[in-house]
Amino acid sequence: MLFMLIVKASTNSETGNRPNPELNEAMSNYNEELVAAGVRVMAKGLHPSSNGMRISFPEPGGERVVTEGPFAEPDTLVAGFILIDVESKEEAVKWAMRMPDPQGYGEGQIELRQVFEF
Repeated sequence: MLFMLIVKASTNSETGNRPNPELNEAMSNYNEELVAAGVRVMAKGLHPSSNGMRISFPEPGGERVVTEGPFAEPDTLVAGFILIDVESKEEAVKWAMRMPDPQGYGEGQIELRQVFEF
């Protein structure tokens, strides 16, 4: 079963603040554990929304609208993700619970979502 651990953005990640060395090491160790267990498929961080854009579809069949970042409300944005392949939802939750605070400033939040497999 595929699950995505979605790391929510924060004010710090949106301003481009990089994690401190201790958090970098903790996240590296966590990723190494995922790899050693054979469950990590992919893990990536994202640039702040100031480097991004949104494409909206305001009307069915209508023109698309491009909006340049940054976007408001950082806690609704995604800062990164880890894709894992596990045996059950319970195992996915256990891995999510082991992740260090991804923001390192007490702002961290992870959303765990199962991926459709066709």
